[in-house]
Order: sequence, then structure tokens, then C-alpha cells
Amino acid sequence: MRRLARPGRKVSLAGLLTAALLATPLLVPAPATAQPQATTPSALIPKPTSQRALPGQSFTLQPWTIVGVDSDVSERRAAKKIADQLTTQLRRSTGYPLPVTPVLPGLTTLKLSSKGPASLGAEGYQLRADRSGLSITAATPEGLFRGVSTLRQLLPAKADAATRQAGPWTIAGTTIADSPRFGYRGAMLDVSRHFFSVAEVKRYIDLISLYKLNKLHLHLADDQGWRIQVDSWPRLTTYGASLEVGGTPGGSYSKAEFAEIIRYAADHYLTVIPEIDTPGHTNAALASYAELNCDNVAPPLYTGTEVGFSSLCVGKEVTYDFLGDVFREVAEQNPGDILHLGGDEAHSTPHSDYLTFVPKAAALVTQQNKRVMGWQEIAETPLPAGSIAQYWGTDDARSQELARKAAAQNAKVVMSPANRAYLDMKYDESTPYGQDWAGLVSVQTAYDWNPSTLIPNLPESAIAGVEAPIWTETLDDLDKLEYMAFPRLPGIAELGWSQASALDWTAYKDRLGAQGSRWDALSVNFYRAPEINWR
Repeated sequence: MRRLARPGRKVSLAGLLTAALLATPLLVPAPATAQPQATTPSALIPKPTSQRALPGQSFTLQPWTIVGVDSDVSERRAAKKIADQLTTQLRRSTGYPLPVTPVLPGLTTLKLSSKGPASLGAEGYQLRADRSGLSITAATPEGLFRGVSTLRQLLPAKADAATRQAGPWTIAGTTIADSPRFGYRGAMLDVSRHFFSVAEVKRYIDLISLYKLNKLHLHLADDQGWRIQVDSWPRLTTYGASLEVGGTPGGSYSKAEFAEIIRYAADHYLTVIPEIDTPGHTNAALASYAELNCDNVAPPLYTGTEVGFSSLCVGKEVTYDFLGDVFREVAEQNPGDILHLGGDEAHSTPHSDYLTFVPKAAALVTQQNKRVMGWQEIAETPLPAGSIAQYWGTDDARSQELARKAAAQNAKVVMSPANRAYLDMKYDESTPYGQDWAGLVSVQTAYDWNPSTLIPNLPESAIAGVEAPIWTETLDDLDKLEYMAFPRLPGIAELGWSQASALDWTAYKDRLGAQGSRWDALSVNFYRAPEINWR
């Protein structure tokens, strides 16, 4: 693409138009009498807070379209990067040059502004598409990014293709005002049972960010492998990361590689939450360092799928030296304000030891100026201010009581019910991979619940949001991961973003069916659930 202007040079409106047209000599606008078919805005996921059609109006991306960015100086780089992300993809699929410039009155027809009123909130935005142009207005770059994700869904699905496609690129006239219901909307990826490369994690980020998720929880350490570099305990990765489930070679992220994941997630407005599971799920660490075991004997590396057999030695001082070093180095690598210490399925840790361990481990997290997050079991112990307990129950009374105990300590609760939100559960008995210990989780089951009413007597004010975990005992490649995540993950995303009054399975499944062509364009290996009318 030819450069349209150097910074600081004055360019006439006619000059910009000429440059844009010359960059695409084979593209010509549709005749004035042509009425390109517009996409249906009602297919959006998550469903916006409010949306109104503008009958008889539409916006069409043209070869001469110029994308204008309007932002404060402090946000200029972030807003420009969002525009660049959008136009990079659209140049691939449309072949149009789509130059990104400051807003040019009378010329800019696609305007992205992060100078909206503060009342829009951190993630809220307004979008309008009509015959005069398309505009997205937000109060922050994050809100602008959420609005751009809506714009991508408003365009024809082939706009997300990797190669040039035929137009037209028309959006039906609409106005949208949108903001999230919950501030925490996450996906968890288990990279311990089976290791996933930086490129594979980036691909997952690309897909989940389309649906306005804002947290990426990485399960980095478990019995089968330790996946993040810790310089003060190097055998965690040189030895403890060497295998994965099934005995195949494992892997780990160097500090540079983990920094690349953090950067890429931040570019997609996802905060990474690193998890170091303790005191159970620790065989990889115990195998790497004999002194972490109560008997000073290192167990062999483990490549099976059983749980609950390993435990750090709660009575040893070296355990807390170890955790202090690990939490410090993990915190240094992660700018987010949350560090997840696990705490689940500690069946080999005596209960009295567990009650001693969690507060000591939590104190080591808060020493790093991070908020404590853990699975629901941590609510049995005193929790520091600002803690988050992750509910993973299956409607059982004990799990629900743990959620209420967390709330009673003023901790927030993230809703990840295993029998609804665990994406590694089989869809039905014929699903070729996945598990079924929490039950079969159909697309409807994953969507048809309300986070604020699932647990009796848990106030909505205690709920931070939702998260869709995917455990990888049976998922050893990206195709299998995508097959289990899609089409269920967008439903969890909608539960976190859309207002409770918008949640309706019959209407949702119709909107979900319209996502199929987009996933085809993105080469997503999704499960074509028979209850959905894919189109």
C-alpha cells in the first residue's frame, strides 16, 4: 500500500481520495442504482444493551473509505492501534487500502473516537451506521475495541477471511448503545496437561476476544507439567516441563515468550491471570525438587490424568521460600492485578494443613501487590481483602455454601459451574473427546442459566462475572480445543456481557446459527451442533 502522508505534512482531501483510488485500480464502486444487501444486525453476540434499526439506511465500505481516529493525546497510540488492527484484517478481505488518519471533516466516513463521555464507562460504546457513515464512540480505547468487535460482526462474515473476497461490504442502518453487565468475563486455558505454543495461545486470544471477553486465565502449573520460567527454581521448566499427558514432549514459556503472550492479550484488551495451582496439583514441582516433598524423595514425572494425589509439604519452611520466589517471579512477568493460587482438589493435603496453607500462600500473593484468586475451596479459610473465589460446583450444596462463604468475607465470586461452563465436557455421548464427570453439556445447557440466580442466597453484588474453563487432559491440539470451545464459549460470553433481560435461548440460538459462516471464514473447527440452524 502506498503511503498517503508523512507525519506533519498537509494533504488535501482530494489528494487523499486520489491516493486511495489509485491504490486499488481494479476496484470500482457499485453503480448508484445498486442496493447492496445489508447484513442483519440482530445476529450480534453478545446481544447489545440496546439496538435500534434505521429503516432505509445502510453504510457500505468503499474503495475510497478513509478511517478516521479521534482521541486524546494520551490515548492516541492505543486508539490508532485499534484502527490498525481493524484495517489490517479488512485490507486482506476487501482489497481496499483503508488509510488510517486523524478525522478529516467531509472525508472520513468510518470514524473511531475514544473521546466519548465518561458516562459510557470503561468498556461501553455507541455505534451508528447510516448513509452518511459509520461511527463508534467510546470513553476509552478499551471501549473502542469492544465497539470494533461489534463492527466486525456487523460486516458480512467473509470480511474475516484471510484472502480477498468479493463485496459488497454493507451494514444495515442501526444505532447501538452497549456496555457490560459484569466486569469479569473470562476464558481459562489449561496449558499444563497439554502444552500449547505461543502461536496457539494467540489464536485462542483472537477468537475469544471477538466476543468481548476481558480475562485470559492461564493454568500454568499442574501435576503433568510446569509451563512458566522461574529463574530461581530452574528445574521447574528444564525438567518439570519436559512431558505432558500421554508422555509426549511438553514445553514451557520463556520469559520472553510469556511477555509476548501478555503483550498480545493486552492488544486485544484481555488481562492475563496466571495460575500456579497449590497445594495440590503440584507433582511437576515435587518431581523437580526433592526438598519440596515431606520425605525429601522426588516422585517421577506424571503423565496420567488422575487428580488429588499430590501435595506440597505444608509444614516445611522451604515450601514458602519456594512459593515466595515463584509468586514474585510470576508477578514480575504479569502486569495484571490478580494471581491465582489454585486451591482445588487438595485431597492429599490434610484439612488442618489446608487451613494453615491457604492464608500463608495468600499472604505471599498480596506481598506482590496482587489480588488473590483461587478455586472455591479457598473460601474455607480467611481471605485477604479483594479476593476472588472461583465457583466450579455442579449445583451441589457444598460448593454453593463455599460461594456464600466467600461472599460473607466480601470476596467476589466468579461463576464457572462445571456442569454448564466447563468447555471440556462432552456435548453428548458421541463427542469424540472431552470428559463427562460433570455431565454432558449441550450448547443449550452452556447458555441457559443466569449467573445471578444459579446459587440461592448469593447476592448479585457478590458476583464478579463468569469464566469458561477448558481443561486439556484429552485435548492435545488446537483443532480439538476449538471444537470443544465453539459454539459454547460465545454463550458464556453473552451471559457475562448482556443484560439478564436479554437472555433467551430461542432467540440466542438463532443468532448463534449466523455465526457459523463467520467461523468458516476464520477456519474455526467448530462443532456443528444439530440443534442449531447453521447458515
